[in-house]
Amino acid sequence: MAKDTSHVFQIKITLRDSQPVIWRRVLVSSKTKLSQLHEIIQAAMGWQNSHAHMFTVGTVRFTTPFQDEDLIELTAIDARQVKLYHLVAPHRPYKGDFHFAIEYEYDFGDGWSHELVFEDVFDADPNRKVPVCIAGERACPPEDIGGVYGYESFLEAIKNPDHPEHADQIEWIGHEFDPEKFDLDAVNTPLRALK
Repeated sequence: MAKDTSHVFQIKITLRDSQPVIWRRVLVSSKTKLSQLHEIIQAAMGWQNSHAHMFTVGTVRFTTPFQDEDLIELTAIDARQVKLYHLVAPHRPYKGDFHFAIEYEYDFGDGWSHELVFEDVFDADPNRKVPVCIAGERACPPEDIGGVYGYESFLEAIKNPDHPEHADQIEWIGHEFDPEKFDLDAVNTPLRALK
C-alpha cells in the first residue's frame, strides 16, 4: 500500500436518526488506524466503549476482534491493521473536492449508527495537535438507553414530572441531564489523553 505523507482529515460524525441531530466535527491524522478512530469517536461522542463496534465502507466491514457469546461472530477485517489513508486514498487523490463517507455502528443491541463524512483534508501542522474536536451539537445519549427510540422515551420521561417513569429515569441517570448541552472542552479532555 502507498505510504502517506502527513495529512489531517476533518470528519463530521453524525448520530443517525437523532432529532434534533447530534454531531461532532473532529480533526484526525490520516495515519490513524480504524481501531484508534473508534476510540476517538467514543471520546468525542461521549460513549463509554463498553460495547462492540463495526465500521462499514461499501460492503467491507472492519472491527477490532472481540469475544462475546451473545453476538454472532463477524466476518470483518481487523481494524487495527487499517489506517485512514488506506481507505481514503483509492477514492481521493488528496486534492480538489473532498467527500468520502463511512458508517460506524456502536452497540449492536441499541444500534447506534453514525455517518462519518470526511469533509476536508489539510497538510499536517506541528502546531495543531490531533485528534481534536472543533465543533459539535447536543449531548450524547446515555449508554444502554435502548437506541434512538429509547432515548426519545427517556427524554419524554425526564422532562415531565407527571410521566409514570419520571422518577425511575431520574434515579437511573443519577445526575442532571441536559440534551442540548455540548461542552467542547469536556469533549477534548479525553481526546487529549489518546495517543
